[in-house]
Amino acid sequence: MNNSKSKVGEQPIFNARELGMGKVAVLGVQHVFAMFGATVLVPLLTGLSVSTTLLWAGLGTLLFHLVSKRKVPAFLGSSFAFLGGYAAIAPLIDGQPNPNLPYACFGVACAGLIYLILAGLFRAYGANKVMRFFPPVVTGPIIIAIGINLSASAIGNCETNWLVALVAIVVVIVCNIWGRGMIKIVPILLGVIASYIVAAIMGIIDFSAVAAAPWIGLPLSYQRTVFSIFTGGSLNSGLLVSAIITIVPIAFATMMEHIGDISAISSTVGSNFIKDPGLHRTLIGDGLATTLASLFGAPANTTYGENTGVLTLTKVYDPFVIRIAACIAIVLSYCPKFAAIIEVMPAATIGGISLILYGMISAVGVRNIVETKVDFSVSRNVLIAALILVLSIGINFSAAGAIVIPAGKATISFSGLATGSLVGIFLNAILPGKDYEFVNDAPNVTGVDLEISQGKGLREKK
Repeated sequence: MNNSKSKVGEQPIFNARELGMGKVAVLGVQHVFAMFGATVLVPLLTGLSVSTTLLWAGLGTLLFHLVSKRKVPAFLGSSFAFLGGYAAIAPLIDGQPNPNLPYACFGVACAGLIYLILAGLFRAYGANKVMRFFPPVVTGPIIIAIGINLSASAIGNCETNWLVALVAIVVVIVCNIWGRGMIKIVPILLGVIASYIVAAIMGIIDFSAVAAAPWIGLPLSYQRTVFSIFTGGSLNSGLLVSAIITIVPIAFATMMEHIGDISAISSTVGSNFIKDPGLHRTLIGDGLATTLASLFGAPANTTYGENTGVLTLTKVYDPFVIRIAACIAIVLSYCPKFAAIIEVMPAATIGGISLILYGMISAVGVRNIVETKVDFSVSRNVLIAALILVLSIGINFSAAGAIVIPAGKATISFSGLATGSLVGIFLNAILPGKDYEFVNDAPNVTGVDLEISQGKGLREKK
């Protein structure tokens, strides 16, 4: 299917270059703004470098596209899932970076390698067998939980100034519903600009940091890389092991997020990316990007739901646009002044945009369940979905925010999403009535078609 000549903003566009490079560049900028809020927030919360984060968000995305045969329109940004690991190994000291950050980055780099193991299973046994453990009754609630778990941060940012947040929300809605042509395609970018201008007029932005920042600077610092801990003769082997034990288990949550995100992107675009280029390739791309980014002092990478939300809004599905966004992020990483501009962006602006995008992630999860006709009259399906949602959301918003398991001097934390995902996968594997067959030759509109065979106590999917 190729709707590249369809009317802009109304029908899916799979060849954005026919729009012209000027419009493609604007679309790329919009994707950059969509990922900025969350991507930049992670280094601000951990003490990692914003410039290094932007550099590896771009490089990681390009690596992902190379490994996945340039077919999947995914942008890789900073993962929030590893915040607990950074806090456990190298918490901020009076708001300043902890010298132990490279140790935490080493743990994250090892976690990225776990992706390669799962990718090997997909390669060895095929998606048909492995995906029996990830049917819509599992992936749908996981996608829903991803969006809902992010909702608190969106509301928290909006609460800093609801007027500024509402400007962003209203502009996005108006442009998306009543806009025409390029106005309909770039609602996120216009929402950010309008909200930022209103905040500046209100005088709630301090631009002193922007004035002091230089125009050009290197985004990398050797002392912030993992390599620095293996030189100088001051290696703390105990802390290194603790970092691995504490952080590597988080990979089980992020891999489930990855599968959910690829399902969400497949659902949005209408292409079966689980079959082609295959989950083994997308997992390898994501895992390698995470490992390399961490080694150089950037946060773990993950496929970004925010950019999936932009795909939903714009209906421009050409991965080339994402690669343009990645190149823009790389260029901007060499401009400390631009990084400063992003750092002073009002939290309310980020909150307003996130409020819409995070909701769209959950909506895609609902769509995944509806369009694959998950039968909730069957008790096993109700139990699986219920436990995934309650554990994923309930633990995330609990006082501890995770299930903490002591492991000697270190502790292992399982986030709500990790716990809910693992419980859902386990129940789906052991409960009777599981007879899912992954049909990857004729994917439905969600890109994830799981068929239930007749005569096994479950209604056959027509």
